[in-house]
Amino acid sequence: MTMLPPASVEIPPEPDRYRLLIESITDYAIYMLDVNGHVSSWNAGARRFKGYEEAEILGEHFSRFYTEEDRATGLPRRALKIAESEGRFESEGLRVRKDGTRFWCHVVIDPIRSGDGQLLGFAKVTRDLTERRAAEESLRRSEQQFRLLVQGVTDYAIYMLDTTGRITNWNAGAQRIKGYRPEEVIGQHFSLFYEEQDRANGLPDRGLRTAMNEGRFESQGWRVRKDGTRFWASVVIDPIHDDAGTLIGFAKITRDITESMEAQRALKLTEQALFESQKMEALGQLTGGVAHDFNNLLMVILGSLEIARKRLPDDARITPLLNNAIQGAQRGASLTRRMLAFARRQELSLELIDLAGMMHGMSDLLHSSLGSAIHIETRFALDLPSVKADVNQLELAILNLAVNARDAMPGGGVLTIEACQRHHAGDQSRLQPGAYVCLSLTDTGEGMDAETLARATEPFFTTKGAGKGTGLGLSMVHGLAEQMGGRLLLSSRVPGGTTAELWLPLAAQAPAEVPRQSEAASRLAIQPKTVLVVDDDPLVLTSTAAMLDDLGYGVYTADSGEEALERLGAGGIDILVTDHAMPGMSGTELIDRARALRGSLPALIVTGVVEDACSGLPRLSKPFDQRALSQALDALERTKPQ
Repeated sequence: MTMLPPASVEIPPEPDRYRLLIESITDYAIYMLDVNGHVSSWNAGARRFKGYEEAEILGEHFSRFYTEEDRATGLPRRALKIAESEGRFESEGLRVRKDGTRFWCHVVIDPIRSGDGQLLGFAKVTRDLTERRAAEESLRRSEQQFRLLVQGVTDYAIYMLDTTGRITNWNAGAQRIKGYRPEEVIGQHFSLFYEEQDRANGLPDRGLRTAMNEGRFESQGWRVRKDGTRFWASVVIDPIHDDAGTLIGFAKITRDITESMEAQRALKLTEQALFESQKMEALGQLTGGVAHDFNNLLMVILGSLEIARKRLPDDARITPLLNNAIQGAQRGASLTRRMLAFARRQELSLELIDLAGMMHGMSDLLHSSLGSAIHIETRFALDLPSVKADVNQLELAILNLAVNARDAMPGGGVLTIEACQRHHAGDQSRLQPGAYVCLSLTDTGEGMDAETLARATEPFFTTKGAGKGTGLGLSMVHGLAEQMGGRLLLSSRVPGGTTAELWLPLAAQAPAEVPRQSEAASRLAIQPKTVLVVDDDPLVLTSTAAMLDDLGYGVYTADSGEEALERLGAGGIDILVTDHAMPGMSGTELIDRARALRGSLPALIVTGVVEDACSGLPRLSKPFDQRALSQALDALERTKPQ
């Protein structure tokens, strides 16, 4: 290791070295007070930024540096009392220079006691933080890196080096932070505290050369304690010169700022999470709004096509085209349901699901989403029991898991989708004991290490690059599985791939029998009903009225809540069917006012998204076809009070 040449002068005795140490530091005011608060010593740093010469200030009370407001509240006196009683006083605040200008500073006052504990005075360290405070207001005290403390101050390591970098004295703060007693470290080279790689790169000597050539060296980095543990340090090295200007050593100040660094890191992570949350919220609102409007268009298309298919003669050229158009509109409706599920604006609607049939229906979507480089294999047990879940949310969850598997196989691979009935005994996975269907997706990709696997379902955690992942996919699947009474379990190895298991509870009951459309129509033939349809969208209004007319209902229409109330006042209305999201008067408000006029008027509310205001009301989700409309009205009739 290259060492700096030794100085040509001798190191002064211990008391002189401390005096030179304190005197050479110009960025801090370091001085002593007697027990009553009168200044008894004054260093160059104090002269530089407080403006007083030593002869002007010795014997004066230190309260003259405080603002009138602080003196009026007795802050100087309290500061000394706190230092004496608690062993330390530390604060930030405004102080006053000789010329009357104010500056923001960081102040530390420590009591100085004799060996028998008698109070002899106080050590006061002040630093001008005006510029730094303006630049780093948001981080405040966590970023204040240089608070010089002299002997008796334990938050800073303050010690001297000779010109070769060997330690010549050692304060209590250095002992606390670095773990060495004075007799263990004095005479050792200060590179002892650096990591091996930093020593090999010559970092310690570069620091001394920088301080010698530029008048100051300041840095942060990892340092090593006596016990081998590391801490993140803020380091300042100042050269010390004698009265003739000859370099006689260095003053070194080190502060452990590990907690501050971790706080900054945590703050950055929080800011990133907040940004992602806001971005996803905005995207969800946009997606939900688009899906809502698209639902209205799909309703018009589906309703009109169904009626046209029923009324047109069977034509081999026209009927297949109509069927194809209806299937396309139905696929569009499935897409809007997924969009609304993503936006969390669709309620969880549990129903009995045949997983094999659902996966068969998703095959085209999976192949187009994963691409030709991914080979999909399916293995489903025969006579697989039904599960009770929300089909739209479950499809979205499976798609999320499949896309994650694709991203883990950038060069292509195999995705195996399996389902079988399994029993779970209940353990630390928090899955309740019982029978489940386990739907698993296994890829042949890169796999996840233990640390990544442990955090995989945390919101916003992602191993993908910027802009390539939100970190919400697995957390959404995890939450959905638990909401449905199941659980998402992950296992992985590197290399070898990942398996995602969705444990879904078996259906506890058979599906309720739903009256067929022909049965509802036959009841209408015996006892026809009149329906008032309300919607502010004229296309939706016309389509819904046409479907009702085709079912045999008498139909009246209104494009607003006010017009609907006028028509209800005229009488002759048996059922009210109203859109929810209308300007002026919402559907729920219309139903409340209609029932004030007509008592328990049967009412059905139509909406494309989950609305808290609609809770408790019979509801029909957009887009709906004629069959769904007929079933909803028939259910409304069956539940009507007699």
